[in-house]
Amino acid sequence: MADTEEENLQSQIDEIEALSSIYGDDWCVIDEAARIFCIQISNSLDQPEWTLCLQVILPPEYPATAPPLYQLNAPWLRGEDRMTLSNYLEDIFLQNLGDNILYQWVEKIREFLVEKSKTSHPGPTLKAATEETEAADDDDEIASSSELLNNLFANLAVFGHLDAFEDTEKEVPKIEHGETISDRRSTFQAHLAPVTSPAQVKQVLNKLYENKKIASATHNIYSYRIYSKKTNSFIQDCEDDGETAAGKRLLHLMQILDVKDVMVVVSRWYGGILLGPDRFKHINNCARNILVEHNYSSSADESSKHSKNKSNSKEGKKRTEH
Repeated sequence: MADTEEENLQSQIDEIEALSSIYGDDWCVIDEAARIFCIQISNSLDQPEWTLCLQVILPPEYPATAPPLYQLNAPWLRGEDRMTLSNYLEDIFLQNLGDNILYQWVEKIREFLVEKSKTSHPGPTLKAATEETEAADDDDEIASSSELLNNLFANLAVFGHLDAFEDTEKEVPKIEHGETISDRRSTFQAHLAPVTSPAQVKQVLNKLYENKKIASATHNIYSYRIYSKKTNSFIQDCEDDGETAAGKRLLHLMQILDVKDVMVVVSRWYGGILLGPDRFKHINNCARNILVEHNYSSSADESSKHSKNKSNSKEGKKRTEH
């Protein structure tokens, strides 16, 4: 085992040296001891229009038995494009088990960006701001890149190295659709599915995006919580899909309701009128209603009670500090 890990480490060192030589300043070392790296990838070196940052952690088992952990970051990257790229990277890993694959990943992403530049004009358009920018408090801060990578690393440790990349023909979990909520021409709808692994989360998202109406939503915010008996802990993650802080708020609701082995996706079709904080209320109400309807939570009032207790706790703390 020790010999294999030493071989993996040497293989990683050789790969990183080669990538540094090939990509120069575009290749960045975030934390060499933790084996965390990133690279900026664009469709063109001369006139870059489409740009994406690939962040990776190289676990001790890579490349012999485990894939790199990765995070794709770009302001324009959302649902369908993200899933397409993830599928490409997973296919490369599965077709090259035991081999170094980072160069292939980078060039496949670049190929994708070049194709985007040919088919999408005049270039990437950031998701139109559908709401005014709000200052987030400590509970709503967006996770840093290192936190996202740490979450991925934790997921891999719990589920095994191939689970997050497994190519499975298992039946897609049954997806339930909630009632819509409409407000000032914006429409919100929640979707729910039972999940017990990140692979099933991916299956559910792929299935939802087959629905043209859902795929065309302005935002598809989602969150999931999976309980691991092995570690007696939860594996959980969330995605804003352009609706800043909405994913984290949705995950917080699921934590309050103490639900497990379930994911919730809330689609929002923006109607052109800003809703302000009301949008978060509608997103959480949609999610809470469908969780209660399908018996994942016994009470629709738990979250509001918890929020009130939390607010009272904060006020008490402020009075004590003063």
